[in-house]
Amino acid sequence: MIRADNVGSFLRPKELLDARLGDAPVKKLHEIEDKHILRVLGKQKELGFKIFTDGELRRAGFMGDFTDSVTGLGSGEVVKRTWHGSDEMEQEARPRSTMPGFVVERIKQTKRLTAHEVPFLKQHAPGPVKMTLPSATQFPAIAYKKGRSEKAYPTHSDFLRDVTAIIRDEVKALADEAISYIQIDAPRYSYYLDPKWREYLRGETGMELDALLDEAVAADNACFAVGKRPGNTLAIHLCRGNNRSHWYARGGYDAIAEKLFNELKVDEFLLEYDDERSGSFEPLRLVPKDKSVVLGLVSSKNPELESVDVLARRIDEAKKYIPLERLALSPQCGFASTLEGNLLTEDEQWAKLKLVADVAAKVWGST
Repeated sequence: MIRADNVGSFLRPKELLDARLGDAPVKKLHEIEDKHILRVLGKQKELGFKIFTDGELRRAGFMGDFTDSVTGLGSGEVVKRTWHGSDEMEQEARPRSTMPGFVVERIKQTKRLTAHEVPFLKQHAPGPVKMTLPSATQFPAIAYKKGRSEKAYPTHSDFLRDVTAIIRDEVKALADEAISYIQIDAPRYSYYLDPKWREYLRGETGMELDALLDEAVAADNACFAVGKRPGNTLAIHLCRGNNRSHWYARGGYDAIAEKLFNELKVDEFLLEYDDERSGSFEPLRLVPKDKSVVLGLVSSKNPELESVDVLARRIDEAKKYIPLERLALSPQCGFASTLEGNLLTEDEQWAKLKLVADVAAKVWGST
């Protein structure tokens, strides 16, 4: 098991941001992407990581591969969501280039999601690679709007089926390409942890929460079912929001732990545990013996560096509920789920990742 993990995204350097947001020719943009992907691959090797990501540097955000590969998502304002910062200040989310508009016609896939990312990464990575994909369940939650989307899909469930088919086919393609680690990012499960968002789900979908959760698990499992190959890892990352160092949901895993840990057909769960919003480690007692947990103890939102001793003590707390040999360590989320990224510098980002590698080596004897 990889002991020092990374959720996937890295901060985009100014040169890359300027090229993507400006009018740089496509060829020039790709050259800049290549340059910085090589740089972050080298940095991961230098820090001692054993699994390698391109930092999602070719994407406008963690959902970008999907939204860039389909038609049918119109322009328009996304679901209103109040984001909270570390200082508990609130800000209303504004439409961003990384967010889809509402679905206004049946979606059609125009290209494969990661075909532009995989060859370069496989060619240049110093070791096994990780590829990330957004969960199919992400899109009905934010891109299906009553009064606007019914002409395309009568219900959000109909929309989910089409999205699931696209994500499923991409998982299969990655597995067929011998990608060692396939991770689905699924922030919408956090809706079930927070009373405010539970009410939103009831009102927006008209479904009971148990049925809605069953539907979400079935959708993700349909994708995982085609991805398992000997020696590869299938994982899911559960997130409470990650936008410019802000978050939108709070709550421990208790409400969904038994169902998700037992029913999701994955090898690993990447779980946020960076602050009190995540609750206790007690739900980890429900993780089956054939599955592992990556503890997201290091904040990707705040620049302050956590204490090695405190992280080691928290891992000791977690192993009261799940054996140490089934645990690993990572940041709680990516450093740049959105194009602009979190409110850290690149040096602070690499310091966080060095900390992950150093603590993993101290606790498990390797990364």
